[in-house]
Amino acid sequence: MYIFKVKIEKYRNFREKEITFNDGVNVIIGHNNAGKTNLINALALVLNSSGKKRLEIHDFNKNTSLEELKENPPRIRICITLKQSENEELHSDDLVTVANWLIKLEEPYEALLTYEFYLPEKETEKYIRALSNVTDKEKAWKIVQQDFLRLYVNKIWGGNVTNQNIADNESMQKFDFQFLDAIRDVERDMLSGRNTLLRDVLDFYMDYDIKSDRTLTEEQKTEKIKLKKQTFSDGADSLILDLIKRMELGKGHILSYAKDTGASFNKANPSFDGSISDVEMFSALKLIVEYEIGIKIPATHNGLGYNNLIFMSLLLSKMQVSSDGNYLGSNAKVFPVLAIEEPEAHLHPAMQHQFLKFLLKNKEEKKVRQIFVSTHSTHITSSVSLDEMICLHNENGETSVGYPGKVFQKNEKSKKYVQRFLDATKSDMLFAQKVILVEGLAEQLLFSTLARYEGFSLEENHVAIVNVGGRFFDHFLNLFSSTNPYSINKKIACITDRDPERKEKKNGASYSKCYPFEYGVQEDKYDYKHNPSYSLFPEKGHPNISFFSQDEKEGTTFEYDLILHNPSFELLVTESMKNQEELKTMMKLYKSGAELEAFKGLLRVSKENERILQGISSNTTWSIDEKKRALIASRYLNSIGKGENALELAYILTDNINKKGKDGYQEFVVPHYIKEAITWVLK
Repeated sequence: MYIFKVKIEKYRNFREKEITFNDGVNVIIGHNNAGKTNLINALALVLNSSGKKRLEIHDFNKNTSLEELKENPPRIRICITLKQSENEELHSDDLVTVANWLIKLEEPYEALLTYEFYLPEKETEKYIRALSNVTDKEKAWKIVQQDFLRLYVNKIWGGNVTNQNIADNESMQKFDFQFLDAIRDVERDMLSGRNTLLRDVLDFYMDYDIKSDRTLTEEQKTEKIKLKKQTFSDGADSLILDLIKRMELGKGHILSYAKDTGASFNKANPSFDGSISDVEMFSALKLIVEYEIGIKIPATHNGLGYNNLIFMSLLLSKMQVSSDGNYLGSNAKVFPVLAIEEPEAHLHPAMQHQFLKFLLKNKEEKKVRQIFVSTHSTHITSSVSLDEMICLHNENGETSVGYPGKVFQKNEKSKKYVQRFLDATKSDMLFAQKVILVEGLAEQLLFSTLARYEGFSLEENHVAIVNVGGRFFDHFLNLFSSTNPYSINKKIACITDRDPERKEKKNGASYSKCYPFEYGVQEDKYDYKHNPSYSLFPEKGHPNISFFSQDEKEGTTFEYDLILHNPSFELLVTESMKNQEELKTMMKLYKSGAELEAFKGLLRVSKENERILQGISSNTTWSIDEKKRALIASRYLNSIGKGENALELAYILTDNINKKGKDGYQEFVVPHYIKEAITWVLK
């Protein structure tokens, strides 16, 4: 069986939400305070039999109206549905464990466990009277905390809640729910044989050559181990006798003080004696690390990351011990579950990949039945499949859940594309609160700086800028479109170029890029088109996705638009560009108000320049100023090498904005469509 789903009501950030899981590894991701830890804590409230069950006032979901509070006492309910696994035998220990909690008898069977934290019915009338005249919600919560919280009770019901059947403790003990939170002291928890974790593991694996020998019967194994224990005990007794002999003379001096204090009262004289078993000897053991060259050092001298890995391996070993029926008999656990919060703490990326492989291996070997990992690590998410991810998103106090693998049920091509695409940098889109998708490197490098020119910080608003490497937005929009019930519902702004194109009206002709001033000028000779991406999701045409692009008349690409809005901003002419002096001269001419002919005279003779001049002259609808700016922007676009120029622009514009309010700052105009995208995504 496996944990199929959980329904959480009124617990922390979950007002009412149902979340389904995989029979295997579940990687829970999301931005800070999205509810990842709360989800695992909710599972623990039901399944961790040794965990704390009483809750505090701040464990209630506060997104509740005053009217709701006055009508009924707040109640927390967590329902876990357990479902039969695909290859599970019908008469397995799993079914025996949950038999009394079944809500569906036919295969695959389903069982239900429900944790409730509530005010008993007999206190309800008193509660309603106490809140009847309250007019402030904060005051209402204080009354709940001060006068009623101590009266709350918690129960775990098995089966349908309406039957009010308490889940029996013996069956609940069959679950082994191990939760490693993000703040853990692994040295305290594992490095000494005095600790139960290490001691239990050592006890189980001692004489493992005998315990794992399948040629022996259980009686033969027991006899062999008994003989080894006796041999050890005899040897230990001999050592203790040697110690007593070495203390014989000294003992007299030590005990003489006892006689003087009266400790030998009634002819009872203190002395020394003792014995030690192999299990008790564990307290003398300490975990060390032995290097290939022979050096041995205590594990306390390791880094935190290394010790975390050792600790998790020990914990999984302990879970194997706890579920071994031959070793523990009827006390053995049936359903071991491992939940880990932020395993990437103290682990560099290579170790994160290795750790994930380690977890998957333990799942395949059935040492653990189900694994839950909450993480902020893009390295971990880039190493797991989309089907194993569960994305939590919290917007204005409302939590939504996305299942990246399920959004592509009818589009396997896009699913494979996104799976390949999500490396450690691109998967940041899954964690951010809002996302801006861009076509190229320049937009990716510059967008955050351009937002600063408008007085915004994308970082403070948890906005990720992700470069999709072209017009491939449709593959990713499957992940986020709120019209899909499995999507990750967050705001997505897509920045796309207009990219005007034309083709001759003759057979075999194909579209090629054209300048904005050429677009639509010779309709008798050419067919024209713009990038169709813009029309996919126009602003206000979709609940959470919107496209933004340059002006339909004057726009073409991002770099072109930077100059179009800043035709005299010489800092945009970078060291890696061609035609630097020509461009700077054009910018000076524009600033001085020179005639259009002065600009044309600067262009050297080339086929492309002839085309630009011809296009500018043929266009009879544009103003002189529009043509001047278009001429500078066209020459700029043809002079850049995109990769290096993008890095230089990022440095230049960042350096300039850092000077704002000081000497040397130059006014810079952010293109209109960039302003619109930033404003929309942040509002």
